[in-house]
Amino acid sequence: MTGLRVISGKAKGRRLHAVPGDTTRPITDRTKESLFNIIGADIIGASFLDLFAGTGAVGIEALSRGASRVRFIDVVQPAIQTIKKNLKLTQLENFAEMRKIDAFKLIESTPDKGFDYIYIAPPQYKEIWKNMLIKIDKNLGWLAENGWVIVQIHPTEFEDLEETKDLKYLEIIDQRRYGSTLLMFYRQKKSY
Repeated sequence: MTGLRVISGKAKGRRLHAVPGDTTRPITDRTKESLFNIIGADIIGASFLDLFAGTGAVGIEALSRGASRVRFIDVVQPAIQTIKKNLKLTQLENFAEMRKIDAFKLIESTPDKGFDYIYIAPPQYKEIWKNMLIKIDKNLGWLAENGWVIVQIHPTEFEDLEETKDLKYLEIIDQRRYGSTLLMFYRQKKSY
C-alpha cells in the first residue's frame, strides 16, 4: 500500500495500490482535492476519460464523487492490473471500463462517445501532453460539447499552444499550479 487514497465520496478514505516500479507519477492528495474542488458538483453524473491512467486514482476519485462512468486507458500491463485491484478495493468496478491500448491510437480512432472530462497525465518531459492535446483538437468527437480537457504536467513543460497556433478548436480557460504540478483546463472555443 502507498500514501494514495480516495479523498471524498463513496470510497472516501480507501488506500490505493501503487503501480510497481517508477513508470507512473501519482497525483498528490492536495492537487487531486484542488482539481475536484474546481470541477465541483459537475462531476455528478459526468463521463470521464482517464488517459495514461496509471493507478487509476483520478478516475476512481471521479467515480467516488458521483461520475456515472470512467474509461481508464493505459498501455502498461502493471498499470491495468493496479487499476483493477483499486477498483475492486473501492467497489467501483461496475462503473468503470478499462482498455489496454495506446492512448494515441484510441484518440486517433473514430470516437464512440463524447466525454464530459478528458484527463491527460502522461510521462513527463516528452511533450506527450502537447501531442495528445493536438490530437484531441483534431478529433473533437471524444469531447462532449461543454466538456473539459484537463492536463497535468510539470510547470516547466508548459507551452502556450494557442500562441503557437497548434490548437484550432480548443482554448485554455484556466491553469493552477500546486508545487511541482500544473493543471491546465481546456474547452472548445465558443466560435471557430
